[in-house]
Amino acid sequence: MKSSNVAKVFSCLVVLLLALSSFAYADTHQYVQYVDSDGYGDHPDLQTTNKVTVEGIILNRPDFMLDATPDQNYPGPGPGAMWQIYIQGEGEDHAATAIWIGQCYDNIGGDGTYTNQEWLNEIYRLSHDPCSGYEFAPGDRVRVTGLLKFFNGKTNINERHSTDPTYDLTIELVEPGVGLPQPEVITLDDVKDENDDFIFYPSRDGGCEYYQGRLVKINDVWFVDANSWAPDATLTITNGQKTFPLKLGIGWGIHPGSNNLTEPFDVVGIFDQEGDSKGDYRLWVPNYDGNGKVLTDRAYARYNLPGEINRDGKVDFVDFAWLADHWLDCVPGTGACGGGSD
Repeated sequence: MKSSNVAKVFSCLVVLLLALSSFAYADTHQYVQYVDSDGYGDHPDLQTTNKVTVEGIILNRPDFMLDATPDQNYPGPGPGAMWQIYIQGEGEDHAATAIWIGQCYDNIGGDGTYTNQEWLNEIYRLSHDPCSGYEFAPGDRVRVTGLLKFFNGKTNINERHSTDPTYDLTIELVEPGVGLPQPEVITLDDVKDENDDFIFYPSRDGGCEYYQGRLVKINDVWFVDANSWAPDATLTITNGQKTFPLKLGIGWGIHPGSNNLTEPFDVVGIFDQEGDSKGDYRLWVPNYDGNGKVLTDRAYARYNLPGEINRDGKVDFVDFAWLADHWLDCVPGTGACGGGSD
């Protein structure tokens, strides 16, 4: 066996042993997201260098949520290029955690800035299982180990704004292609009071904190400000009585002119918080697939499995049948259907 392969096997064995030991002491997302009466994170390791481990389902593609384009000369203020995924707990672990890193920590009072190549290497590392090289995608069950940091209303797992490898977080594959969790159907009455203010319970047994970070669905709403539709824009949805902020991502389906939703519509997104520790909640929709009925994105293909067409996480005869059934189909308006007026 080549020495490089021996080293890789040894490395994976070490990762496996560490994963098994850390899993025995894994935190729940609920524990990570505990808050005090003022809405500030209350996990004991927020003030230590102890790393925590959580397990759950990836909810989003990072490139649909934040711009990770490297630019080490970013003038700031701010972290410049950013990368983020949400991991949702399962079963009774009714919570979720954002996993975040930035390129330019010097701009935000941190320690160091990744060069462009270092940043690309770091993104590649976090996007692939360290042993198998498998590329992560929404719907994968993963295990995340890293440091905690409270910021703008939620507790993240991140690098504590440092490029020191000691502060690195790790993501490991547990099971591929499990599938996205079914979004919880909620109403604006569940998260806004009679004065249209956010409902905050520090116990996290209801209100906005109960849903924070998780995939939810709100039915029968419409935009207050539809003309504001654009990548990375913040809009407002309403049911005619109450309102709620909605953050659009930067996925390829969100661009000027792509809003074809008929009022009222349903919306599926990640229930997020960004700002005040007891407020500034929002619904984050990273991409839109253009279906015209529900503001959501159902197109989570297994990009690391060539030939995986029907998006069930495996390549089989179902993909072949789907291909045969749709052979020579085209998308109207793209010019691919023949003629100039399709």
